[in-house]
Amino acid sequence: MSGVSLAMSGPDEHGSMSLMGSLRVIELQLVAFVLVFSASGLVPLLDLAYSALISIYLMLLGRFAFPSHGFGPAHMFEGSGAFHVYVVIGSTVGLFLPLAYVLGGFGRGDKAAVRSASPHLFLLSFQILTENVISSLTLFSGPVRAMVPLMYTVRRIFVDIDWTHDVWLNNTLPTNPHLKDKAWFWFGRILAMANLVYFSINLFGFLIPKFLPRAFMRYFQERERFMQR
Repeated sequence: MSGVSLAMSGPDEHGSMSLMGSLRVIELQLVAFVLVFSASGLVPLLDLAYSALISIYLMLLGRFAFPSHGFGPAHMFEGSGAFHVYVVIGSTVGLFLPLAYVLGGFGRGDKAAVRSASPHLFLLSFQILTENVISSLTLFSGPVRAMVPLMYTVRRIFVDIDWTHDVWLNNTLPTNPHLKDKAWFWFGRILAMANLVYFSINLFGFLIPKFLPRAFMRYFQERERFMQR
């Protein structure tokens, strides 16, 4: 989901969902979410266009810049136990809790909450689906696979900045709020901030300095093996 899924996915694994078990039902639900978000007007046109353009760009990268040498998807990063915990935290903070927040917003009639969190959830859902497709095909090389979380995370950080700004500066508690209202209010604030912090760390602490170089190193090793055949 955040790049660590691609790092640890192998020939028999499929992107982010493989890290959390056999969750094909959730993958189908993500397709539904993407379609709903796209048709509902909850996601800005810029994010819709960004996802479409990134998909085209990835295909061009795979065709002209970093063609596959026929080697199947492989582990690009061997993680420790702490690394697996990091992945689970990212899945929880980035996907499951925002999903609960959006669904809770629908249930409470809180249109502001739904509107502020939907772009994040849309981009992450689209990223996961793209990772699943790319990581299961030998058509795409390691660098192309690595670019998926990198490009989506960069965009999502800006979306999370807007989300954080919205819930911290634009949302206010009603007069004499109930305990549930207070809990919901602070849940949205903390969740937005947690996503901004997590994915900023993920981008600058993992994807750029560790994951991307490892993907390119493995790609050039595979190219040498391919040319020596």
